[in-house]
Amino acid sequence: MAASSEETPTLNRREALGLGLSAGGLVAAGGVLAASDARAAGAKRYAPAFDRLDRYVEQYMREMNAPGLTLALSDADGVQRVVDYGFEDLERRVALKPDRLFHIGSISKSFLGLCLVQLHEEGKLDFHRPVREYLPWLRFDDASAPITTHHLLTHGAALPDGALFPADPAFRHRATAAPGTLFHYCNMGYEALGLLLAGIDGGSVAQSFRRRILQPLGMNASEPVITLDATERIATSYTARYNDRPLPRMGALTRSVPLDMQRASGCVAATARDMGAYLTMLIRRGATPSGRLVSPEGFELFGTRHLAAEHFGPGAAYGYGIAVDRIDDHTRLRHTGGMVSFASALEVDMEAGCGAFASINAMQGYRPRPVTEYALRLMRAAREGRPLPAPPALPPSWQVTNAGDYAGRYSGADDRVLEIVADADRLYLLHRGKRVPLEPIAGQPDEFAVLHADYAQFPLCFTRANADGTGAVLEAAWAEQWFVAPGYRGPRSFTGHEAWRQHTGEYRSEDPWVGSARIVMRKDRLWLNGAVPLEPATDGRFFLRDEPESPEWVSFREPVNGKSCGMYLSGQYLPRV
Repeated sequence: MAASSEETPTLNRREALGLGLSAGGLVAAGGVLAASDARAAGAKRYAPAFDRLDRYVEQYMREMNAPGLTLALSDADGVQRVVDYGFEDLERRVALKPDRLFHIGSISKSFLGLCLVQLHEEGKLDFHRPVREYLPWLRFDDASAPITTHHLLTHGAALPDGALFPADPAFRHRATAAPGTLFHYCNMGYEALGLLLAGIDGGSVAQSFRRRILQPLGMNASEPVITLDATERIATSYTARYNDRPLPRMGALTRSVPLDMQRASGCVAATARDMGAYLTMLIRRGATPSGRLVSPEGFELFGTRHLAAEHFGPGAAYGYGIAVDRIDDHTRLRHTGGMVSFASALEVDMEAGCGAFASINAMQGYRPRPVTEYALRLMRAAREGRPLPAPPALPPSWQVTNAGDYAGRYSGADDRVLEIVADADRLYLLHRGKRVPLEPIAGQPDEFAVLHADYAQFPLCFTRANADGTGAVLEAAWAEQWFVAPGYRGPRSFTGHEAWRQHTGEYRSEDPWVGSARIVMRKDRLWLNGAVPLEPATDGRFFLRDEPESPEWVSFREPVNGKSCGMYLSGQYLPRV
């Protein structure tokens, strides 16, 4: 669940009778089907916004290669709309239905945050006591001060996102910075907090979530944890056909196998309507049909900007299981959720009093945030009687900003040449006399997927003149191959660290959360998957340096026939292939 997350009262019988399904079954909309559309009786003021949002979702799903999408829109009065688009079963062309459960991923963290705030208000939990006083078995070594529940809730413990219970009983995770000084997204910390909740509450995460969140909100169709028993109610979902390489946006998908996920970092499966109820509770700052989930002060604690979190974008911060930033000068609570085969987004405009939840039944490396963000802006404009905003741009998968920056001939070892051609805003690699398209990898500047089988396993990476990612493009790399542009003036040969070559190769776990990792050596340095530089530490580990202060690390097991027989990725073991 790498990647990152953010309530409406239950409708009574009278309100439920005010909802209506669109007649005529499936309504074709330019290739995207709206399978169901339930609107509240009082939602007429939003109707123009809904129509414009439908057209945008149609374009979004087509451009992003999404099988299906479920959407809930809410305000302080309740769920205003629930709509399903596209297909649950691509092969049989079966449309999505509103009763299907979607894995909401890390949005579950906000459920956990609210439960822990409840415990705090009950006098059972001190957020600032060392968490080891509650969980003495934790294998966490502090840096300069004790790690607290507050630090784990805000991703401020400077811990890697590894296995909470590593196979080696002597192993301990080490914080790499003083707690509260570094935001680093850590599912492992939330897994520990789930066990903290269960221990104090005297049951299980499932029991606490159901009693403390789902039942008070009437989220009776949802499941607090994902088990195989719920498989028949969960939407059919899809994942990349190959999980050992960059996934192009239009890459092939395959049906995912059922998943059991009971860790509190991302365990809830919910319908869109139930998530609409959750949105209204957030809009009402903790109020529910039967009282308050948390006090006004508790909700403030939940949604406070505790720690700066650029992970969620410029100016963002993290609360207790929820991200906090601004949208059009309004406070926004939001979170995304990435699962093996689902991608979700939740956003609430606190001043405008409207919220949106969307989930896609596939994992392709992105979350449907553009849909929820546009929904917020449309609903706010409709509420305020302003002209509806234009939809955000949806660049095609092949569009490259400043494509000309990369064009040219790059020279490598043994007279090898890498030639890149720009054609307007498209980029190509010349391979065997033919143009091979390059596709930007979302969120990774200067990295591209090469749409050819010979180059599929690694991204093509470019390096600019300046360390901050600005300036002219001077280097290109694919796997262990390295090329330089004519303007490159640095060293061209490297020596030393030959012993590290024993670590190169592919390592693989059949855990769907882990998959494959490939280690290559380039420019006298080890790289993870050809893109993430590894920095040696004094204890034999290597730190991942895709983030300057990342606590994530790798280490290697003893060599067999000159090659390391396995790799630990922040404590998770991957044997050599």
